[in-house]
Amino acid sequence: MKTREVIPTIVPETFADLSAKQSVLGAFAPALHIDVADGVFAPTQTWLPAGETLPEHNRIFHEAHLMVSEPHEVGLTFARAGAKRVVGHVEAFKSAEAVFSTFDAWRAAGASEVGLALLLDTPLATVEPYLARCDSITLMTIATIGRQGIPFDPRAVARVRELHEKHPELAIAVDGGVSESNIAELARAGASRFSVGSALAKADDPRAVYDRLLERANAI
Repeated sequence: MKTREVIPTIVPETFADLSAKQSVLGAFAPALHIDVADGVFAPTQTWLPAGETLPEHNRIFHEAHLMVSEPHEVGLTFARAGAKRVVGHVEAFKSAEAVFSTFDAWRAAGASEVGLALLLDTPLATVEPYLARCDSITLMTIATIGRQGIPFDPRAVARVRELHEKHPELAIAVDGGVSESNIAELARAGASRFSVGSALAKADDPRAVYDRLLERANAI
């Protein structure tokens, strides 16, 4: 059985905002998920590194989820800033060659893991040509992207199950609306990595919620 991870999500508006949120979540979580949006692929805009390195990048494993129309360059920026996992949306790439060259560039810039994400309505077959080069696949579990708090879409469970049944060794991440009420179902379907945003951001005691999420994910 794969180790199941709960990874708190940060949606930073500024570097100071990233640092402040990391100081809370990084106190108990060994990895953090940074949502990156450009106002084009996703309707909001978030912080991008401008020469900064990610805080405590030698202690915390950062993953950058690129909801952007130009993933190649944005991913390079995050890899150089210290992100160890970089994930771009398959819908943003224009060709298979672009995917493979981007993966090579991200790894050369410092990323130890690379992967692709799919919007909820993107056919799973879209990523089949790339799986041999992906460390993981991220399935969105909400109908629209761009902000925290969008409700979980139950259609996502069947997609996780289908992908897991076809590729049982593949690391499947889920992102969007993950909470204590659905994390066990997603784990049973085959997800092994859970990006959690509002369930932690809105919690009075995020550490306690994190612990319960981790326990429920690994009780399957």
